Amino acid sequence: QVQLVESGGGLVQGGGSLRLSCASSGRTLSTYDMGWFRQAPGKERVFVGGISWSGLSTYYTDSVKGRFTISRDNAKNAVYLQMNSLKPEDTAVYYCAARDRQRPGNWGIPRLYDYWGQGTKVTVSS
Repeated sequence: QVQLVESGGGLVQGGGSLRLSCASSGRTLSTYDMGWFRQAPGKERVFVGGISWSGLSTYYTDSVKGRFTISRDNAKNAVYLQMNSLKPEDTAVYYCAARDRQRPGNWGIPRLYDYWGQGTKVTVSS
């Protein structure tokens, strides 16, 4: 069983930075592709970015390219989302999710992920 816990959210001024962490207290994450999603109030959960199980490939939605960076440390069983140049429209609850590395399909589809964290709230003030 994979149990994911996000941390690092909070209130930040526009232009600032935050680093979110996602850790597993259960099975190792090293065999899972990992995704980050976010959900703003009243909106659907959307894909932010993802990282392959090896860490060799990363993917980002266009709105965060050049500002957000996903990394992982399989030795620490953790995945990170570094968010720079934050904007008020980045305000959302951020979730990490894990999916089997052998599962094909679009990274941005939530139903293709097997495990989810509870989310961490990020608020960016203008």
